[in-house]
Amino acid sequence: MEKTWRWFGPNDKITLDMLRQIGVEGIVTSLHHIPNGEVWSEEEVKKMKDYIEAHGLRWSVVESLPVSESIKYGGPDRDELIEKYKESLANLGRCGVKTICYNFMPVLDWARTDLEYPNPDGTSNLYFNRAEFAYFDIHILHREGAEADYDAETLARMEEIRKNMTPEGEHRLVDNIIVRTQGFVNGNISENDKEPVEKFKSLLELYKGIDAEQLRANMKYFLEAIMPVCDEYDINMCVHPDDPPLQILGLPRIVTCDADIQAFLNAVPNPHNGLTFCAGSLSGGAHNDVVALAKKYAGRTHFVHARICNVFPNGDFKESSHLDPRLIEIVRTFEKERPGVPMRVDHAPLMLGDEKMGYNAGYSFHGRMLALGMVSGIMATVNQEG
Repeated sequence: MEKTWRWFGPNDKITLDMLRQIGVEGIVTSLHHIPNGEVWSEEEVKKMKDYIEAHGLRWSVVESLPVSESIKYGGPDRDELIEKYKESLANLGRCGVKTICYNFMPVLDWARTDLEYPNPDGTSNLYFNRAEFAYFDIHILHREGAEADYDAETLARMEEIRKNMTPEGEHRLVDNIIVRTQGFVNGNISENDKEPVEKFKSLLELYKGIDAEQLRANMKYFLEAIMPVCDEYDINMCVHPDDPPLQILGLPRIVTCDADIQAFLNAVPNPHNGLTFCAGSLSGGAHNDVVALAKKYAGRTHFVHARICNVFPNGDFKESSHLDPRLIEIVRTFEKERPGVPMRVDHAPLMLGDEKMGYNAGYSFHGRMLALGMVSGIMATVNQEG
């Protein structure tokens, strides 16, 4: 697999020269300065590509060319937005950038309740506490009918949390769930928003009446519209699984499991319609056998996210070691069956001062460097196996 790294542009504190020195071969990035829904001009694409190549690297994957909410829920301007999306794809294709990671998650790109959960060795990891998330949903968002989405054990744990909750604690949950995990990925909420909760609630309203069946239909509509451009320029679209792979906040979620993956691949059987195999996202649900899924969908995987989660009996989960035996088997699968496919590590621990650097959540330098070393060692071992 090609060793790639998610990089957030020239203002990233982690420089391309640093990445070249630690064995990175390809860059995963986006034109973060262009607002969602606007066209990525050929000039802007070429400018970024040339900048990366001047540092001895290549632009391997776009993550992401964002899909506007209106395309997802089927708003009146979706055809106009799809035409702009097609134009951006063509400009990328003309410049030779041909792997596009995107997601079709409504409103929320990914969710964690704790961004610095302490580990026994002094590092910290991302963590999803289901009871804390329920508190956010029920007592901060005040979403109608939210209690019905949680089991009795989770609600009981939430009540214990409620007894000791403070305004500072509520602010932390809002910041972790809808601000710090969203803004840096061209998300719907930014750190500059004065009332993020109210804005978030207004976004949830857009999906009233949109169920999973309708969202699948909207995804199919989008993919069928862009496939001719993908065919012309040999562009691979690879959808990111829902993170976590659970039904949350009353929103439809349609890339959460084996059946969901099979459904969107069958709906648009064009080989350019493929998967970002994010082992971490899929393993956030105890219902997913990620090793089996990797073997089943290797042929339709165009991009790999090498990370993994441990799910606890109460439904909480946290990021696990990049030497987790499941991840070793997943790396073995893709290294043998999809040689050359781009792979990046992410959601690595904060360590050795990472926590003081202000890195984007989940995207530390030392933690990812350690993870890349681990995965590189697995790859080398697999290649020795023949």
